[in-house]
Amino acid sequence: MAKEYDVIVIGAGPGGMTSALYASRANLSVLMLDRGIYGGQMNNTAEIENYPGYSSILGPDLSQNMYEGSTQFGAEYGYGTVESIEDHGAYKLVKTDSDSYQAKAIVIATGSEYKKLGVDGEESYGGRGVSYCAVCDGAFFKNREVVVVGGGDSAIEEGTYLAKLASKVTVVHRRDQLRAQKILQDRAFANDKIDFVWNTNVEEILGDDMKVTGVKVVNNQTNEEKVIDASGVFIYIGILPMTESFRNLGITDDDGWILTNDKMETKVPGIYAIGDVRKKELRQITTAVGEGGIAGQGVFNFIENLKTQVNVK
Repeated sequence: MAKEYDVIVIGAGPGGMTSALYASRANLSVLMLDRGIYGGQMNNTAEIENYPGYSSILGPDLSQNMYEGSTQFGAEYGYGTVESIEDHGAYKLVKTDSDSYQAKAIVIATGSEYKKLGVDGEESYGGRGVSYCAVCDGAFFKNREVVVVGGGDSAIEEGTYLAKLASKVTVVHRRDQLRAQKILQDRAFANDKIDFVWNTNVEEILGDDMKVTGVKVVNNQTNEEKVIDASGVFIYIGILPMTESFRNLGITDDDGWILTNDKMETKVPGIYAIGDVRKKELRQITTAVGEGGIAGQGVFNFIENLKTQVNVK
């Protein structure tokens, strides 16, 4: 028989942990489910400089602080990959790869994942030079040359981080200018160890039997091809919502982003969504935390209303 909770929070990033904090502080029984370690993408961030209360803090440290706060009122934390949610009206059934759980309300906080280039060599050299996390893997490329693919905040921020370790960082971008915040651009342009290759797409990731040796690129204006020597390739070209398990609920748009109102409510009563999994403009730790607080209070109100309806009947 499925174990019962008032609230199940799917995902233990900053938004999910905040929802668990608010809901458990309201004396609700709460289970946080995540397929990995709590903290989400914060664990892959070297320095966080735009979270209130800290001039700078390491991502893993902020993750630990948030986790301790999220569980202080009794919220439980569990591992599991959620495979589906079934809406049975008065309760929701959450099925994972190893168990099933029942709850009156659900908060979806599964976040997003890195988009793949889809070129030859990307999959075969995964873990052997291809990475999507500079903080995780940057130390393996100390005093070596690396390529960063992308031009947004993540690409430029992580490229600047890699420049502290690598001998050279080459940023390959398909456009003729960056999309990153100006402060991040200024830091990168001022760094002597960072070069830029504009109007260029990655065509193939090259390597030997053991590891990455370079990247074949093509200029999208001249069609000129060349090879950039590199021991590592760090890819930051966008994100995809992790909502495959929830498509059956009809709460996403065509691209998979979950649609909510300003109360974080989806169109299914009792199911909320927060953080990077939502369709919205700004995806930051601060926005996820704010949405987590709204959803945490929202599930309390939803469950209180359920009690009222039962008493009326």
